[in-house]
Amino acid sequence: MSRAFVIEARSIDAGIVVLDGRYYRFFAASHEFNGLEARDFRSPLEAQRAVEARIADLGHRRPVTAS
Repeated sequence: MSRAFVIEARSIDAGIVVLDGRYYRFFAASHEFNGLEARDFRSPLEAQRAVEARIADLGHRRPVTAS
């Protein structure tokens, strides 16, 4: 079973989650997702949903991804 997953939504790489005990800890790939930095999620899917909500909050601005 993998312990790390890339989290993306709408073709945007937002960050990764790494299994840390019972939870997946989020590490942001760009400053637009710093609000999720070090937040714990029960699953990678839960983290992806949080990323999707963050993108929706950004509205028309497309997040910048690290290259």
